[in-house]
Amino acid sequence: MSAPLIETEDRRALREAVAALGRRYGREYFQRKARAGEPVEELWSEAAKLGYLGVNLPAEYGGGGAGIAELALVLEELGAAGCPLLMLIVSPAICGTVIARFGTEEQKQRWLPGLADGTRVMAFGITEPDAGSNSHRISTVARRAEDGSGDWLLSGRKVFVSGIDHADAVLFVGRTEDARTGKLKPALFVVPRESQGFEYRPIPMELTAPERQFQVFLDDVRLPADALVGDEDAGLLQLFAGLNPERIMTAAFTLGIARYALDTAVAYARTRTVWDRPIGAHQGIAHPLAQCAIEVELARLMTQKAAQLYDAGDDLGAGEAANMAKYAAGEASCRAVDQAVQTLGGNGLTQEYGLAALITATRVGRVAPVSREMILNYVAQHTLGLPRSY
Repeated sequence: MSAPLIETEDRRALREAVAALGRRYGREYFQRKARAGEPVEELWSEAAKLGYLGVNLPAEYGGGGAGIAELALVLEELGAAGCPLLMLIVSPAICGTVIARFGTEEQKQRWLPGLADGTRVMAFGITEPDAGSNSHRISTVARRAEDGSGDWLLSGRKVFVSGIDHADAVLFVGRTEDARTGKLKPALFVVPRESQGFEYRPIPMELTAPERQFQVFLDDVRLPADALVGDEDAGLLQLFAGLNPERIMTAAFTLGIARYALDTAVAYARTRTVWDRPIGAHQGIAHPLAQCAIEVELARLMTQKAAQLYDAGDDLGAGEAANMAKYAAGEASCRAVDQAVQTLGGNGLTQEYGLAALITATRVGRVAPVSREMILNYVAQHTLGLPRSY
């Protein structure tokens, strides 16, 4: 095994190839699609044909046989080229990982090849209006049909579900009831988008992105027994097997944005001349950009560590590192974009340079999929051993 801080030749080659793909499309293409509310189908399809979308999925189901480290690399490089694909976090990273680890053979055959080659897309639904970051209080409930068929009936409500309008199905987090104790336990269900009783509505967002956000209403959606992914008695284990990759990928998402912003600001600072010298020659411009570059690189290292731990099967260690990586990347990205806009002055707010829209995009890294405050709670309790505060 190579040293975790030094990328292998294969990963460097992958990084260069993905970066080249991202540059062929670029920020202008991404912004045009986002403002029109259209999916980035051309980029998604080409990335799929090149094997990038399913690089983390098992080779026997059409994937690349690599890990979350490689998929995070793909997302980071596309983001650095101005094309951060949110559905890379959702479809192959969360849903693909959960099905690959815990799905039945039939579920794997049904979903993984399509997720790998981009012909199928799966969304993920966990957040609820009254649960927020507390996944232990999820109220979406699955119960067995009383007709003895073994079918499930799923009812509840979800919010901030990305990309349902272009997804084939959604992996929902619900709860089943333990017949022995009466307690509700988390469980995962694949729900086709066109299922009867499944309604979704767009949420108006101040976020310019190709992927829209939706609220979902589930009214006794009838599902076959094999809609359950994994063991209904091991919900938390299975749930966090998907949430750790989500945190790692969110870190990669925001790091890509940060790199794009920094590259834009540095190029501007090199060429923008005031008083007969480039503005980048002034420490008031150079030092803040240098500080942002350091913070971004530190967050990248933690993201690589988290991915390495996850791919090595260390779920506990990956949980701590993934939370830290997501926190560090969110903070570094917000500061990098803010400084980039400040460096360009008025030009930083124009559509030409594409930076102003990133101000709201970087807030995603601080808020989702878990808030920075909840990560601080996690680190205080689990890393530092302090008393639980909530």
